Amino acid sequence: MTENLSSQLEKYLPRPVLALAKIAGKEASELGLYLVGGVVRDLFLGRANFDFDMVVEGDAISLARRLAKDSQAKLTIHSRFGTAKLNYPGFSFDLATARSETYSKPGALPTVKPGSLKDDLIRRDFSINAMALCLMPHRFGELIDLYNGKDDLDNRLIRILHPNSFIDDATRILRAIRYEQRLGFKLEAETEKLLRRDATMLDTISGDRIRHELELILKEDKAELVLWRAGELDVLRQLHPSLKGNGWLSQKFEQARKADIRASLSTLYLCLLIYNLTDKENERFISRLNFPKNSTQAMRHTLQLKSQLHGLANLQLKPSDIYQSLHSYTTTAIHANTLASESAIASQHLQLYLTKLRYVKTLLSGEDLKRMGITPGLQIGEILSALHKARLNGEIRTRKEEENFVHSWRQRQSG
Repeated sequence: MTENLSSQLEKYLPRPVLALAKIAGKEASELGLYLVGGVVRDLFLGRANFDFDMVVEGDAISLARRLAKDSQAKLTIHSRFGTAKLNYPGFSFDLATARSETYSKPGALPTVKPGSLKDDLIRRDFSINAMALCLMPHRFGELIDLYNGKDDLDNRLIRILHPNSFIDDATRILRAIRYEQRLGFKLEAETEKLLRRDATMLDTISGDRIRHELELILKEDKAELVLWRAGELDVLRQLHPSLKGNGWLSQKFEQARKADIRASLSTLYLCLLIYNLTDKENERFISRLNFPKNSTQAMRHTLQLKSQLHGLANLQLKPSDIYQSLHSYTTTAIHANTLASESAIASQHLQLYLTKLRYVKTLLSGEDLKRMGITPGLQIGEILSALHKARLNGEIRTRKEEENFVHSWRQRQSG
């Protein structure tokens, strides 16, 4: 018997989304329109999901144009892929023409051509992501579950759809582990066996695509669980042989969350992930995954600062010494070393810089110094640097004290 989820769908979807889904279903009643993927999975799980993906058995772009015309939505079209995005205030719909995929070789991007809903579902990664809900009026809410995704949800399993799934696209290996840990599921036995067999197929995937999957992992609520499992399955070493998803990393990730750090948490996680690599290993990892400039700088600075921590493990350092040692490093690299340093003294100095020293500024500016009779040029830079150092060390606190400092400096220079 066909299962119908219309009542659940009407409760699950926000009202404006539901209204647009019904309008779209009516507009596409002669074609075939379906809500697909993660939103169907999360409806069963009772998890919020605002990625509304719809598949059309027909021309998705033509349908999107008609819907945009009627609703004044902002329309973005990708003709090459047969897809369109409708942006409404507060939400968006992605529409795609149902398609089939073939792979010319492992790791290659697929060759795509229009197909049926069945073709579109079999190309997906896991059974729990291969369910669809019909949106046409006469079948609204009807569940299409060709690959037993609902049973796998009930049994809390991650299952691939065919034996060559990981060979065709090895990024599914990383996604399988991510979904397993996010949902608290388990890899189905045969899926785990094939994942272990095909882990080396990650070598067929471009660095950009692997980095994208790693970035998604690092955005998970508990990314350390995914990395731990990836290490357990001998997958993490495929990204770099020296990476470890161990207890140390789990502890540091948890500490990072508790520290309520304003810096990008995923970039901080990345810096902790590479913390025990050598400079040479880090460079290989950066090159393999083609990290962007900001991430690359944070990773390099993390290891450079790590090599200098012995100099910060000195109780006799003045605040200005600490500032001078740290101001050229990214704050993410400093945060990473604060969490990872084995020296309590070094960590205290790093924390002092992050919470106080980096915010210390002089009250007098270069223009103020000119008005006080300082000749424009190198002298102004020297005085501002000396003023900043004195403020860091608590030797001067007020604007008047800064002015007195400048007068004394001029007298020493003239004397």
